[in-house]
Amino acid sequence: MPATSSKIYTYSPHPHIEHRKKKAPTKEPAPKPKRGLARFNAWLAVKITSAVGTMWCAYAFTGLALVSLPGAVRGGTVMLVSWIAQTFLQLVLLSIIIVGQKVDSEASETRAIDTYKDAEAVLHEAMEIQHHLVQQDMVLQRLLESLGNSTTPGRAP
Repeated sequence: MPATSSKIYTYSPHPHIEHRKKKAPTKEPAPKPKRGLARFNAWLAVKITSAVGTMWCAYAFTGLALVSLPGAVRGGTVMLVSWIAQTFLQLVLLSIIIVGQKVDSEASETRAIDTYKDAEAVLHEAMEIQHHLVQQDMVLQRLLESLGNSTTPGRAP
């Protein structure tokens, strides 16, 4: 919405309104631990999670699980069920679940940032409207006062 002006008020839209259309939200990094070993453990956990949480890792785990499939089939039903539950599901689905959580988390973070910025812009717009109304009230009050001063008692306006 372009800026409009009058003798009593100049409208200025929130900068985010146009900015939101042009730039994607930024992603905030996770806070880092302060102490040495905790910092290393956090760094290592992020690296491992990032590596395991890829579809390429899921493909690699699938290949690894399939290597043991012939032995599970030869072992009978109990071994096959055990292989499915303990090897395939836990190993392969682990990576796929992490990938899904990362995708969902990124989408959720984007929505949260967009919602915050939208709410900030709406608040700014509401404050601008309120300011405009105050300016109008002042003008109307001056008009009423000037009308009151221009009429003399006993005469109809």
